[in-house]
Amino acid sequence: MEVASSINKKPVVLVTGSSGLIGSRIIDRLSEKYQCVGLDRTENKHPNKTSEDVYFDISDSSSVEAALERVRFAYGNEIASVIHLAAYYDFAGEPSPLYEKVTVNGTENFLRALQKFKVEQFIFSSTNLVYKTTLPGKKINEDWPLDPTWDYPESKVKTETLIHKKRGSIPAVILRIAGVYSDKGNSIPITHQIQRIYEKDLTSYFYPGDLEHGNAFIHLDDLLDALVNTVEKRHDLPDETTINISEPKTFSYEELQHDLGMLIHGKDWTTIEIPKPLAKAGAWAQDLVGDSFIKPWMIERTDDHFEMDISRAQEYLDWQPRHNLKDTLPEIINGLKKNPEKWYKENKLE
Repeated sequence: MEVASSINKKPVVLVTGSSGLIGSRIIDRLSEKYQCVGLDRTENKHPNKTSEDVYFDISDSSSVEAALERVRFAYGNEIASVIHLAAYYDFAGEPSPLYEKVTVNGTENFLRALQKFKVEQFIFSSTNLVYKTTLPGKKINEDWPLDPTWDYPESKVKTETLIHKKRGSIPAVILRIAGVYSDKGNSIPITHQIQRIYEKDLTSYFYPGDLEHGNAFIHLDDLLDALVNTVEKRHDLPDETTINISEPKTFSYEELQHDLGMLIHGKDWTTIEIPKPLAKAGAWAQDLVGDSFIKPWMIERTDDHFEMDISRAQEYLDWQPRHNLKDTLPEIINGLKKNPEKWYKENKLE
C-alpha cells in the first residue's frame, strides 16, 4: 500500500539500532527535516516524539519483512536513506556466532527486503579496525590494506563485501568509523583507562605495548554531523563509496596517561612498558580473583596504531571534526569528579 507516500511531506529515513547511543541521537538530529523510523529489537528508552519505533529481529528474515511492510503501509515505497547501525559487538573479544548471525546475515536479510523499495541511499557503519595497523605519522586512507584481527572487525569486512554484492541498484556508503566517545565518556577503552588512574590501580602504571602508539577516535557530535551530511549529500555521492570518519590526530597512550594523571590527581602519571608475557600472566591472575577488564587478547593488540586520513570525508561530505579527544578530556573528568557514582553508572563501570 502506497497511499501514505502521497500525504507524507518529509523524506523517510530508516535507522537500525535506533535505541543505541548513536541511533537515538541521529534520529533527534534528522527529525525536523525527515520522517525517521527507528528499527531495533529493544525499546528506545528516550523515544523521539516525531519518529516511530518499529521492533524487529534483524537475524529473522520474516521479522525484517514484517517491519518493512509496516514502513510501507505508513510511509510509502520511497526511502531517502537507510542508516544501518545494528550489529553485534562484544568488547570481551570472545568468538561468537552472533557476529555472523546478526551483523552479516542480518544485513543480508535487510538488504533483500529493501529491494522492494525505492531507496536513495544505504549507509553502513563499519569501523577503522578493519585496516592493517600503521605507524605514527603514516595516515590510513580508504585504499589501505585490510587486516581485521578479531571477530568484530572481521564481521564488518564480511558485511562490506556482502553489501557490494547484494545492494542491487541501491547506492551504498561505507563509513569506517573510529572509536566513538562523548563529553560524558561513553567509550569503553577511554573510560576504563580513566577508571584505572582514578582508582590508582596497579595496572595503570604499566603498559605492555608501545607507549607512542594510539587509537583513532571521533566525538559523538562530530559523527552525527558526518551522518547528517552523508544523508544530505546522498544525490551527490558515487553509487558506492567508502569514507573514513575520524579525528585526524591520534594521541599516544603515553600522552593520554599524562593528561589524565594531571586532570585527575594533579601530577604526571608515570607509565612503564612491560613485556607482553608478563602482562598476560598478570591478566590471567586477575581473572582468578575477579572479572578483570584487561584480557590476554587485548595485550596482543597494544602495539596497534591507527591514524586516519580524512581527506575524502572533507571532500565528499564537506565535513571536518570540531572536537578532539585531548581537548574533551577535561569535560569528561569534570563529570567524573562532580558525581563519581553517576559517571560510573552511565559508563557501566563497576
